[in-house]
Amino acid sequence: MAAVTSPIAEVEAIVLRAPSADPEDLDGSSETVVVRITDEDGRSGIGEADAPPEAVRELVLMADSHGWSRGLRGMLLGRDPFELGALHDELYEGTIYHGRRGLGIHALSAVDVALHDLAGKQLGRPAYQLLGGARRTQITPYATVYPEAVKGRTIAQMMDRIAQQFQVALALGFGTVKMEVLFYDLVTDRELVECIREGRRLLGDSVAMMLDFGYRWHDWRDALWTLRRVEDCDVFFAEATLQHDDLEGHRKLAERVEMRVCGAEFAATVHECREWLERGRVGVLQPDITHCGGFSEARRIAALTNARSSSRISSTASARGVSRLIGHGIAEGATSGSPVIRLFVCRPAWLSWPTTMPPSRLTAAASRASPATYRSSSIMAMRGITRPLGCTPRFSVTISPKPPRARAPRYAQSASVTNPSAVA
Repeated sequence: MAAVTSPIAEVEAIVLRAPSADPEDLDGSSETVVVRITDEDGRSGIGEADAPPEAVRELVLMADSHGWSRGLRGMLLGRDPFELGALHDELYEGTIYHGRRGLGIHALSAVDVALHDLAGKQLGRPAYQLLGGARRTQITPYATVYPEAVKGRTIAQMMDRIAQQFQVALALGFGTVKMEVLFYDLVTDRELVECIREGRRLLGDSVAMMLDFGYRWHDWRDALWTLRRVEDCDVFFAEATLQHDDLEGHRKLAERVEMRVCGAEFAATVHECREWLERGRVGVLQPDITHCGGFSEARRIAALTNARSSSRISSTASARGVSRLIGHGIAEGATSGSPVIRLFVCRPAWLSWPTTMPPSRLTAAASRASPATYRSSSIMAMRGITRPLGCTPRFSVTISPKPPRARAPRYAQSASVTNPSAVA
């Protein structure tokens, strides 16, 4: 019989890649890297980094260079995975020479999530209990509608595609939708305003609407001109308005509009997120758990936003489908035609699904990572993978008649959570 706890025996970094990818698109889900940590009794935990997979693999498996430039695998072998906080800090300090931000933190994120998964399996408990327990019993999912890159289409064709995706989202029961308006030079700002107004008309007044501009502007004045002209569209938040690291521009924009301005989508660590709040003055933080440092760092970010009464809604790549850092009771759902979604289709555990998803399919390149590994994960409820909007739905969402909690924004419906680990 396996012991309750067992030291780490092996650390692997597995590169997964779809057979084809479109470099002109903005969907990073054609590839990923999975870190698998196995203990001496054969139990495994998995984590993921949304980053260049070969680069992350090298940072995980590299040999030690010196005390500030060490490989993550070597630092983990023989250690107790339950010492989550101590391990996270030690890994951060041992990679500070080449880490601190960027790829180093992306690799640490995958390792940290895998450690939580393994510790949960050793204790026979889901990962959300290791984070302190569930904070809510319901969340409101929102559908991200991404019509893919322009690729020579006209704006009329782009809007037709968005309209089709809206119909699928509403048919599935989503009461909250994010419209991605990554049109760039295809439209002027004045034409963009009309596209947003058309999006609001298509959704109707009862559906909450969010906008993603894909870092369209370099000058906060241009962004302000547009946001002021869509204030009557009742937009909940504006995401990716300015260039990511223009904190001063975000501050000037956030101080001049009523709608929430988002930031920190690519932020790594609580230190960057603090800068977004103090210097950028954004109303919503959007750290990705596969970028920011894993569960351990996400808890610190959550504590920071709680202390400052700010919202946090995790950004998520379309391969994963549901956010893992939920502070406003909102979770993002994937909608694009993702290659990884088509290859790895697992049944989401965080919603009530009346139908069973088809079996997962793997390519030869992914043969080392069994889909059963994903389904048996103690963090599966934070990894639900959905079908892209616009494809034939293989499931439908069971919508609860219970309204959202009072501190959530105005939404018509709320999805029932059947596994509280989704709201840790």
